[in-house]
Amino acid sequence: MRLSTRGRYAVMAMVDLAVHSAGKPVALAEIAQRQEISLSYLEQLFARLRRAGLVGAVRGPGGGYRIAFPAGETRIADIILAVDEPIRATRCQLGSPRGCLQGRSRCLTHDLWEELGNQIHLFLSSVTLADVVSKRLLGRSGRLHAGIATEAAPDAVPNATPDAAPGQAAAE
Repeated sequence: MRLSTRGRYAVMAMVDLAVHSAGKPVALAEIAQRQEISLSYLEQLFARLRRAGLVGAVRGPGGGYRIAFPAGETRIADIILAVDEPIRATRCQLGSPRGCLQGRSRCLTHDLWEELGNQIHLFLSSVTLADVVSKRLLGRSGRLHAGIATEAAPDAVPNATPDAAPGQAAAE
């Protein structure tokens, strides 16, 4: 399972817009250059984002796009769905009782993958542009990518040591 380029680029462009707008419209050419995304592809994405009401266009000199709502109210899931990117982890049609196997039955792991898709949607629905801009998503994976030593705070469990099982305190 993967999120397509369309969804990833739409989120990247919206985050860029949130960072660089400062109350003024931002030209798509500027976003395209900073994010290394084709201008014609961005135009297609922003047409969809505008139809979904997530951005507004300003015409004329100094024109461009603005975010329609505050960054703290713009959910990542809404951006992805606005560009027609379904969030799913199964091969089956969403909402269909028919499965992906030849006999139209569901595979043995269908419920697992369907629930994963639901969890991804819930997570992306809980994250706003403001969260991404202010880097409030840096959990354990973020510390690893940022090069911060994780030994300094082993999961914030009192008296925990690296030898203790996850979620357990060290024996005293």
